[in-house]
Amino acid sequence: MKPFPLMIAALVCVALYFVILDRTTLIEFAQRYAPAPTTAVPVDEAELAAAEGAEAAEAAEDDTRVHVTARRSQARTTENAVILRGRTEAIRQVDVAAETSGRVISDPIRAGAFVEAGQLLCEIDPGTRLTALAEAQAALDTARARLPEAEAQLAGARAQLAAAEIDANAATRLSASGFASETRAASAEAARESAEAAIAAAEAGVSQARSTIRSGEAAVAGAEEEIANLRISAPFEGYLESDTAELGSLMQPGSLCATVIQLDPMKLVGFVPEADVDRITPGAMAGARLASGREVRGEVTFLSRSADERTRTFRVEVTVPNPDIAIRDGQTADILIQTAGTPAHLLPVSAMTLNDAGELGVRIVVDGVVDFVPVRMIRDTANGVWLSGLPEQADVITVGQEFVTEGVAVRVSYEELTQ
Repeated sequence: MKPFPLMIAALVCVALYFVILDRTTLIEFAQRYAPAPTTAVPVDEAELAAAEGAEAAEAAEDDTRVHVTARRSQARTTENAVILRGRTEAIRQVDVAAETSGRVISDPIRAGAFVEAGQLLCEIDPGTRLTALAEAQAALDTARARLPEAEAQLAGARAQLAAAEIDANAATRLSASGFASETRAASAEAARESAEAAIAAAEAGVSQARSTIRSGEAAVAGAEEEIANLRISAPFEGYLESDTAELGSLMQPGSLCATVIQLDPMKLVGFVPEADVDRITPGAMAGARLASGREVRGEVTFLSRSADERTRTFRVEVTVPNPDIAIRDGQTADILIQTAGTPAHLLPVSAMTLNDAGELGVRIVVDGVVDFVPVRMIRDTANGVWLSGLPEQADVITVGQEFVTEGVAVRVSYEELTQ
């Protein structure tokens, strides 16, 4: 057997070894005897990438830091709302009651009927009230007729006083001159005093007549008021929530005639906790979804300044239009009240965690070190939760946050933002 084929096969094996398994040594050996290159030699990009990947893998094996995945999140202004659970409430509701006694003489109006303002609901039998009014009117007429007579007596008494004063002055002067006796002067003075007493009596008569007139007018007004109370009318337009009093039923002061309710507009009533009361202002836009599925919109018209002593919540009222009377009193409603926009981050629910103190927050990476930031959840959405309390830009750990604590150095990989 010739040795040349064996030598050639051995050389081929050695060449394949260096080409496939030890290419670096072969290249270095060839570069020793190769002339200096005059042009740039193209580098195989695949080989370079493979080399860099190998170096990165080697570096990763030497790195003992915890590997986490983070999301670089930017704060955005989001529309905010206070969510309350409340109910609908009629804008007006009153129990119309009787103010006098008697039997009802009007036919009843059935519940659910629409009534206009001033419409008669119940009428009570007048009984002897018309007679009492006539007597009061007659007594007033009599008192008014006596007033001119009393005033005439007063005028006569004043005339008598004037004449008595003249006689008394004349008698006094004549007595001082010696032309009249002192007895005449004393008699004239007594007549003057009697005239003064008559004036006082006449003035008392006039005052009494006027007092009698005022008493008569009060009696007439009372009798007319009593008669007016016989007709019970609707104070405003609305719907009857109950039948009016039945014909022939006996009414007493305070007895219920009917309940009238006004449904347009309608109020939505809720109670806001202390933490959110400063976020609501009168005039803010609001919406609600009723238990029936109907959605309505309105604005805040009232916000209580005094908290409920037991629940420490504040009453808030939203007024919404109800022209078709489709919204009923007492329906359950989920109320959303719009507030000022708040800078917040949209993050997955899984990013939230608790620290050792039990605070709700997220863990972020700052210069390769973990930090914990307390947050407040604004609202939940299908894409995640809106959280406030974070910086304008934050690297939030989304995978591995439960395996690190504050102050721990980590190796971070960033995920694609797909909000």
